[in-house]
Amino acid sequence: MNPSVNPETQSFLNHVSASNHPPISAMEPAELRNLNQMFVKASHPPEAIAKVENRTIAGLGGELPIRIYTPKGNQPFPVLVYFHGGGYVIGNLDMVDSICRSLANGAECVVVSVDYRLAPEHPFPAAIEDGLTATEWVFNQAKTYNWDSDRIAVGGESAGGNLAAVVALKRRDKKLAPLVYQLLIYPITQVEIDSESRRLFAENYFLRTDDIRHLCSFYITNPADKNNPYASPLLAEDLSNLPPALIITAELDPLRDEGQAYGDRLKKAGVPVKISCYSGTIHAFINLAKFISQGQEALAECAIELKQGFSHKS
Repeated sequence: MNPSVNPETQSFLNHVSASNHPPISAMEPAELRNLNQMFVKASHPPEAIAKVENRTIAGLGGELPIRIYTPKGNQPFPVLVYFHGGGYVIGNLDMVDSICRSLANGAECVVVSVDYRLAPEHPFPAAIEDGLTATEWVFNQAKTYNWDSDRIAVGGESAGGNLAAVVALKRRDKKLAPLVYQLLIYPITQVEIDSESRRLFAENYFLRTDDIRHLCSFYITNPADKNNPYASPLLAEDLSNLPPALIITAELDPLRDEGQAYGDRLKKAGVPVKISCYSGTIHAFINLAKFISQGQEALAECAIELKQGFSHKS
């Protein structure tokens, strides 16, 4: 056993290795989407919650599906707008159902989960447009739903963490009503980066560096867009006046260093940031919380920090 890998993570990696699945980098989008069900099965058991509502809102690409999670308690609730991961190509509302329930209950907030358009059918910037649309819808509908429009946050994991960071950046640039918090779980912060973690954990740790490249190639179809700060927020010139953040990283994740670097740059720009690196584990460990108990620990930390973030109104 690799000494730096904790036992639960090693057991999961052994299971993946024994399954002889082709790597993500060898799969086309239709095949990749079969993985959605694997992530649903690997999630921790879904918690009971007071109310779940599926609905659609008007998006730039047509009807945009969302799922609204409402916990027990007294309104007006704060709201977390949540974007699932999946490398911009896979992922859906079901994949993050357990995560959204736990965050809603734990942070005592409404969670609005967004089924944004996926690449390659809808490359950059379609997902961001949908993220902005859904976030603006939440602000506009706050009165109708009895939500607190002064306490709205964004969050997501992996590609969804990228979208959350970009929505925060873009809302600031457009001088829209401020968000109070951003929850960035092992986010992609630069499409192409020569980081130590992308080299060290290029293979054998579930998400491979080639997989990242492969998935991003469906999302970023114009090479010039790789350096667009709305694709790679780490490349934004100015990160001041952004909402406070919790950034979760995993020690053995190729994306670890760019999550850390984004947090460091936010701090330097005067933004309150907490960076939590979970040792001995891999990318997507929160999505794999049925097998890796650190996933549930990290989710509990997310809920605590989010709840605290909501207590400081903008």
